[in-house]
Amino acid sequence: MSSDTLTTTHHTLIDSPVGALWASSVNSRITGLRFAATQRIEPGVDWVAAPEPFEELRRQLGEYFAGERREFSVDLQPTGTEFQMRVWEALREIPYGRTAAYGELASAIGRPTAVRAVGGANNANPIPILIPCHRVIGSDGSLTGFGGGLEVKAALLDLEARSAAG
Repeated sequence: MSSDTLTTTHHTLIDSPVGALWASSVNSRITGLRFAATQRIEPGVDWVAAPEPFEELRRQLGEYFAGERREFSVDLQPTGTEFQMRVWEALREIPYGRTAAYGELASAIGRPTAVRAVGGANNANPIPILIPCHRVIGSDGSLTGFGGGLEVKAALLDLEARSAAG
């Protein structure tokens, strides 16, 4: 296997109940998941369109949208600053079917005054749904910005609330 093969970025579109999701991976690790309808994607010239590296992700997303999966086990490889990585790890600690306010997330990472920075890191999350930034809400309980749009955020939260209750 050549060194080029080891670093090839693959990408594909995945159909879902909330619209097409554009996924990218390197070395079988998911590096990105975007909402095709609201987030413009520009694959690099050396990226390869291929559905095969995403079979497990497709299966797990299908189970999630069917209300049968609460956690994802695919390997993730988000890229960000140390602060962003801490926020994204804290996002993964928000239980399925639950929400947390930005201030709660800031406190959870030991930076209680960094509420705006947490919001910025949440917005920069490269792998939504799998890193569940949709579970973060305003301090008053309101739905706030989301890359897939507020309707998609509401749909994801509703899916999880119904599945968690049933």
